Amino acid sequence: MRVVSLLPAATEWVWAFGAQEVLIGRSHACDFPPEVLDRPVLTRPRVAAQGTSAEIDRQVRAVWEQGLSLYEIDWEQLQALQPDLILTQAQCPVCAVSVSELEAGIAHWPVPPRVLAIAPQTLKQVLDAALKIGRAIGRVRAAMAYLAAAEQRLRRLRDALGLHRRSNPALFPRVVCLEWLEPLIVAGHWMPDVVEMAGGQAVLVESGQPSRTISWDELQAADPDVLLIMPCGFTVAQTSRELPGLMQHPVWQTLRAVQEGRVYVLDGHAYFNRPGPRLYRSIELVAVCLHPERLPAHACNVQPWELQTLEAALA
Repeated sequence: MRVVSLLPAATEWVWAFGAQEVLIGRSHACDFPPEVLDRPVLTRPRVAAQGTSAEIDRQVRAVWEQGLSLYEIDWEQLQALQPDLILTQAQCPVCAVSVSELEAGIAHWPVPPRVLAIAPQTLKQVLDAALKIGRAIGRVRAAMAYLAAAEQRLRRLRDALGLHRRSNPALFPRVVCLEWLEPLIVAGHWMPDVVEMAGGQAVLVESGQPSRTISWDELQAADPDVLLIMPCGFTVAQTSRELPGLMQHPVWQTLRAVQEGRVYVLDGHAYFNRPGPRLYRSIELVAVCLHPERLPAHACNVQPWELQTLEAALA
């Protein structure tokens, strides 16, 4: 089988299931694990990813106003690779090549490859999508074994936190996860499930709902116990550069999480924005933020590039 993945999360699942030999091409954003970087790159973004959140937002809107996709596909190289299967998504036009664009582009091929597009909205649907990928690449047993081991890992984490099925989420710390800073966007989809698995209660959005833009007034009214900052596609270092501007807003100092020192900066690019196998690590990182007394950072071998307190990020 010859597989092209145009979705970073799908690439990570293929690797997690031990099928790296079938992967013959990738998108520019497929950067994990590092071994994947030797595969041919088949897409190019029309937006520079290194600007501030406000600059990137303006670029995205400008491209859309021209009626263009955010990504260009190397159609000639893609066809030359002769894939049997192309993995992509049908969820977010900002995150990866859309399935409609892809299907239109391969429709004239003599023998078009199969296209598998995933669009998970919840953590359960992420795992269901992973099994679909495993089945499509002929690795269903490996997929089931991987997910079973990951669930055991999650169970051990929750046991360490003293959490069980009968635990009442309404008693957990109230959490806001910001996946964009200008404008403010609260993380939806699977993120409320990630927070709940880590012993928290996501506010301003429910499981399965899309991420949505919020106002500072809404953030102030929610007044979370914990504020997690994880902009889409941003590393901790990139987010840290934007923190001084965020902190200048008059609402900032009124927030309970700020006053109590419970603001954390996390690597959104690696752990939270992709519906891939590293979501299990995402749950561990959130748990460290929410329950440091039960799960200190050193117990999970947390690295500075994964997670930092606000003070450390500003240093």
